[in-house]
Parts: sequence; structure tokens; C-alpha cells
Amino acid sequence: MPLWIVPALPLLGFVVCGLAGPRLGKRFVTAAGVGSTGLATLIAFGRLVPFVAGDHSPAVERLGEWFSAGGFSVDLALRLDALSGLMLSFVTFVGFLIHVYSIGYMHGESDAGYARYFAYLNLFMFSMLTLVLGQNFVLMFLGWEGVGLCSYLLIGYYFDRGYAAAAGKKAFVVNRIGDFGFVLGMFGLFSLFGTLDFDRVFGAAAAEPARYAPALTLVCLCLFVGAIGKSAQVPLYVWLPDAMAGPTPVSALIHAATMVTAGVYMVARCNVLFRLAPEAMLVVAVIGAATAIFAALIGLAQNDIKKVLAYSTVSQLGYMFLACGVGAYVAGMFHVMTHAFFKACLFLGSGSVIHAMGDEQDIRKMGGLKSKLPITYRTFLISTLALTGVPPLAGFFSKDAILTGVFAAGWPVLFAIGLLTAGLTAFYMFRLVSLTFYGEFRGTPEQEHHLHESPRTMTAPLVVLAGLSAVAGLLGLPAVFGERANAIQEFLAPIFPPLHEPYAAAREALPHATEWLLMGVSVAVAAGGILLALNWYAKSAGRAPDRIAAALPGLHALVADKFRIDELYTAIFVRPFEWLCRVLWKVVDVLLIDGVLNAGAFLIELSGDILRFLQTGNVRNYALSFFLGLLALMAVLLGAGS
Repeated sequence: MPLWIVPALPLLGFVVCGLAGPRLGKRFVTAAGVGSTGLATLIAFGRLVPFVAGDHSPAVERLGEWFSAGGFSVDLALRLDALSGLMLSFVTFVGFLIHVYSIGYMHGESDAGYARYFAYLNLFMFSMLTLVLGQNFVLMFLGWEGVGLCSYLLIGYYFDRGYAAAAGKKAFVVNRIGDFGFVLGMFGLFSLFGTLDFDRVFGAAAAEPARYAPALTLVCLCLFVGAIGKSAQVPLYVWLPDAMAGPTPVSALIHAATMVTAGVYMVARCNVLFRLAPEAMLVVAVIGAATAIFAALIGLAQNDIKKVLAYSTVSQLGYMFLACGVGAYVAGMFHVMTHAFFKACLFLGSGSVIHAMGDEQDIRKMGGLKSKLPITYRTFLISTLALTGVPPLAGFFSKDAILTGVFAAGWPVLFAIGLLTAGLTAFYMFRLVSLTFYGEFRGTPEQEHHLHESPRTMTAPLVVLAGLSAVAGLLGLPAVFGERANAIQEFLAPIFPPLHEPYAAAREALPHATEWLLMGVSVAVAAGGILLALNWYAKSAGRAPDRIAAALPGLHALVADKFRIDELYTAIFVRPFEWLCRVLWKVVDVLLIDGVLNAGAFLIELSGDILRFLQTGNVRNYALSFFLGLLALMAVLLGAGS
């Protein structure tokens, strides 16, 4: 089947659910919303199976010309290659599982709300698939803006709740800042290459690197600004934690598995350009490392179950950019895939907990849920172990690939930051597990009475995602297991073509002994974080961290308050802009613009009021006025004659 059917089906689901769903009810919406995504997934895998099994050469399907202006034209064309195929596989499959999960999670919504939710979710799937499959930067940007719109709509799904509406607006505004950089980067590419088609841009850059390299640093930095906004990196990460205001399946789909990885995908897609701009790659690596450690530190003291996972997402996205920044693009994309599985499972697991707890999200009011929610607990634990990098689960292999890539690139400081981040991740994730599932229940008797495992529509996706979190890492075994053990490395190799010196990466393969040592150190750091968290929170019921918080109240409050970055941004940006807006409103708009216009209108009105006294309708008055005017004219003429 043609490739365009894959994004077209969710678009059709959006139209049908949005227009007919509120009238035809939940069963119809479920069939249309979930069915369209499921069918798109089947067709996508139908296209992927022969592609993976046979020839890996790119397939471009041109649907026609979108628009043309002068010598510039943009085609409606879709591209299936190794990179878009990798993204297509988990975007559709994980997206379908989350649609299924949403059937149970959103069952309490009204018919109209249920239809609106699935319409938005289908529109997001269309936008994300357009972003992934687009053959040029314009189509990519269309999907890029589409997922931003859907993020706003879904974060603010509960629009009658003030915090949700505010979170949606915050996400929209922050992403617009990043998107402005993306647009500037596209303008720069057009000025350099005269086109925005992927093949022509990347082909020209690879063929004549010396010609284009000097200008590409600025272009790549502009493109990366877009990635910073979309993928929630420092300093534009602040929207993602607040995005947890939307329904939990939204957090799993948009803010863990798909949308926030768009920035990583874009950098990997543009790897030829970035490799010709080593200064830009250094910025990518530093921003990624800074985001990874900074978000991990904040995650240590968060008590909202979804906020912990949100900061974990920000941190893991930093890991992915760190990999891309040092040239380990395959490792970065490998982590994108594994992260989609275990983080989606974790978010959906948190939704199962929240569902059982009657919408309670504070982990300090949970505890002892291990026996009450056995499926949720087991799947959550597997995904947590995968995230923390415990072998042989998926996260271990992808995280190890990133750390090995950073070490091989010769950046010991960045490697140390990545290693420390791994330890912090293990600690705060098992703090979350301990406070949620172990110990005694700390909620109300009413909550305890209503504790129950989620329905099958919610637990079945958890089981599937937990299974993928366990085995997906086998696709990327390190070189110590054999030259061809890393299947994903071999699969993605055509996406990263060799470049002429001096732009080719000067990286030698590490000795196997060094790789084993790095894996051992990584596992030891993760194990240390896990054991410390279990000892502090599962065994001693949090007494040790309470003593630390009491001894360092200022530092604890600073971390718990997320280093008060939101307050800093409010003081530096929000309040000055609010003041400027009030000045423009009260002074420029009301006083100057409206004042001048109103004054002109008043003068016209006053003139009319004065002149209307001359229009009495009395013939004698008109004759008198005429006579007086005649006398005045004669006086003027006589005076001029004398």
C-alpha cells in the first residue's frame, strides 16, 4: 500500500471523531479513533517488514507539488528510509497501545469529552507521522507545528481547570521560541542550497563540505534552538513538567515516547550538516549533558508521581542529545527507541496508580501498592530497571552505548556527567518505586478501600511495553558480543554517510577490555543508586533523607522548588513583558492611538454642533445672513479700493 495512507488514516479518524463522535457516542469514537490508529500501524508494519528484510535503500513517494514560488517549489513527498522507518515503527505501535489504554482511562468522560480527546490524539498521530515521513524541511516543519498544536490542545484538555489551561499556554509559548529558531535555520538552508529537499541539501553538503561548512555553524545552531524547545532542553525545558496537567496517556504518548523526541530525530536527520559544524555539535553535547544532570537533580526531591517521570524524561532527552553531540548518532536514536518503550510504560503505570488512588498523585500518600496492583507493580518495576540501566534490559544497552560513545569521543567531563546522571536516575526512580509500592499504605481509609487493579484495556498495554522494555536492547548489543551483534548500528549505517577529511570523525574503536570496564562501572553506579534508595526509603521509611533535609533546609527547599527557575523566568521575562504589555495597552493603545482618534472624532462632532446653529430652516434668518455677508464683502472690497 502507498505510504501516504499511514498518516491519512489518523487524519480521517480526527475528522470523524471530531465531527460525528459527540453525537454517535463512545463506541463509535473507540472504533474510529482506536481503529484508525490500529489500521495505520498494520499498514506501517506491512511496509516496514519487506524494507527491513530486503533492500534498505530509501523509498520516496511523491504525491505532487504542494506549492511553487519563483524558482522555489515544495513537493508533497514522503520518505521511508532506515531513520524514518525506525521512528515509524514505535510511533505507530506505541501510539496504538496508548490509544487502547485510553479506552479504560477515559471511560468516565462525557461523550463529547471522549470524542474530543480521541480527535486530538488522532490529529497528533497524523502530525507526528508527517514530521517523521516528510521528505523536506517544510513538511517536517508542518508536522513539527502540528504536534505543538496538539500538545497545547491535549495539555489543556481539562480547560475548565485553571492550571491545565495555563500549562497548555506555557507549552505553546515556550515552543514558539524554539520554533522561531527552526524557521531561521530553514531560511539559512534555503539561502545556502536554494532548496529544502533532504536529498539535495544533504547531498550538496556532503559533496562540497569545504564550501558550505563555514556557514553551517550558525544554521545548525538555529535548527538546534528548535530542538531545544521541542525536546525540552535547558533553558526551554520548563514547559514539559507542567505538561503533566493533561491526561496521563497524553504524557505517555506526547511527552515521553514521540513528540519530545522530534528534536533528537531532527538533529539525527541533519547529521551531515551538524558533522560539518563541530562547534554546533559541541553546543549540542554540552546542552544535552547540562540538561541531563540538571533535570536529574530536580527529580531527586519531587513528590508528584508524574513530575518525577517528567524530569526523568527531560534528563533522558539530554542523554540523547549528548550522544548526538559527540557523534554517536546511532546510540542516541537507539536510546530514543528504548526510551519510548520503558517511559511510555512508566507513564501508563503511573496512570494506573492514579486511577486506583482516585486521582491522587502525591507519592507520600501512597505506599504498599505492590500487593494491590500486582500487574502495574511488575510492569512498573521492569520499566524502572530498564530506565536505570540494569542488564540485560533495554535501557542498559542504549545507555551504555551513549556512555561508550562519549568516552570514545574523548570528553571525560561529559562522560563523568553522564555517569553521575545514571546514578541519580537510579536513585530517584527507586525512591519513586519505594514510596509508591513498598511499605505501609499512607493514604486515607477510603482510598485503601477502593484500591483495585486497572481493567485489561489498561494492563494489557503495560504488559506489552514492559516486555519490549526487557528485550528491545538485544537489537543493539555492543561490539564485545561480535562485529555484527549491533543490528541497529548496521541498519542505521546508511543514514550517516562518510564525509571527506577533515570533517570525518577521528574515532577509533575501543578495546573490548575498555568496553567491559565501562559497562561494569555503569552497572556499579546504577546499583549504588538503587541500593541507596531502597535502604533510605524502603527499609528506613525515609528517616535518613528527612535528617538530611533538616540539616540542609535551604538546599532541600531549593531542589524541591526546582531551583526556582520558573520564578527566575517570571522575574526576568514574564513580569517585564507584562509591564510592557500594560504600557502598550494603556499608553500607546488607549492614550495615543485611541486618544488621537477620539480627539479627532470629538472635534468633528463639536464642529457639527456649532455649524448646525446656522441651519435653522428660517428664511428670514437666511436672508439676514445673506445681507450681512454681502455687507461684509462690500466692506472688504471698499477697504481694498481705498
